[in-house]
Amino acid sequence: MNLDPTSMTPVVNRIKRAQGQLAGVLRMLEDGRDCEDVVTQLAAVSKALDRAGFAIVASGLQQCLTAGDSTDSVDVKKMEKLFLSLA
Repeated sequence: MNLDPTSMTPVVNRIKRAQGQLAGVLRMLEDGRDCEDVVTQLAAVSKALDRAGFAIVASGLQQCLTAGDSTDSVDVKKMEKLFLSLA
């Protein structure tokens, strides 16, 4: 299943923001910043990536369900595995 690139624009933007946040975390580590601040920012990056992953899986599932007339066209086990890989 290929994802529609136009529907992925918000996900791409979220991942780019997370990339910037991660670069900030690296700078914080290199600068010897406070542990609590670093962990807080790292948690924010992780959450942003998780949300992007969930958006990708949800979009893929929606495309699968709307593309086919029956649930036979949806690989339920594969979608479940993708979803659970984010948990």
